[in-house]
Amino acid sequence: MASSYGEDASKSALRERYLSAGASLSPRQRARFDVQVCRNLRAVPAYRSCPLLLAYVPFRDELDTTSIIRRAWDEGKDVALPRCVGGERSLEFVVVHALDGLVRGASGVLEPAEGAGEHIDPARLPKSVCLVPGLVFDSRGYRIGYGAGYYDNFLATYPGTKVGLARSLQVSGNPLPVDDHDVAVDVLVSDGAVWMCR
Repeated sequence: MASSYGEDASKSALRERYLSAGASLSPRQRARFDVQVCRNLRAVPAYRSCPLLLAYVPFRDELDTTSIIRRAWDEGKDVALPRCVGGERSLEFVVVHALDGLVRGASGVLEPAEGAGEHIDPARLPKSVCLVPGLVFDSRGYRIGYGAGYYDNFLATYPGTKVGLARSLQVSGNPLPVDDHDVAVDVLVSDGAVWMCR
C-alpha cells in the first residue's frame, strides 16, 4: 500500500489513496475481512473484560461494526455510540440499547439523536474500550482519519483502552506523518493480526 515517505507523505495524499483502496474492495471481500477483525477483537484481553464498549457506526467504507455492537450486547456489555459536539470538535458518547433511531448528524455520520441514550458516568471510562476508526494506521498506533479531528480531541483525555480497527490493507508498513494533536491507539486489530502499540 502507499508509502508514508517522499511525495505522498502528506496526510491528504494518504487519505485519498486509502479511500480509493477501500472503495475498490467488493462487498464480499469487505465482509470476509470484517468477520476476521471481529474474531481478532474478541481475543484482546481489554475487550473481553470491559463492561462498557465505546463503538461507532460505520461511515462510507469503514469496517462494519454492527456485528461487534450486537455481540457486545449479547455478552452483557453496555454499548455507547458517539455524537459530534460541533463547537468543541469532540465526541460525546451515550449508552444505547438499539441501532434503530439513529439520525444523520451534521458530519453525515449516523449518531444517537439529541436527548437519546444515557450519559456515561465518567468513573466507568477507565475500564472501558473505545473502538477507533481510521483510513490507515501504522504499527505505532497512529492513524489518519477523515481529518475533522473529533476522535483525536476526545481521545486526548480518554482514560480507557483505545483499539483501532482496520482491514490489513489499511495498515501502513511505514510510519505515518504525525501532528502534535494526534493520539495513537493502544491496540490495533486487523483481519491478519493484533498489535500492542502501547
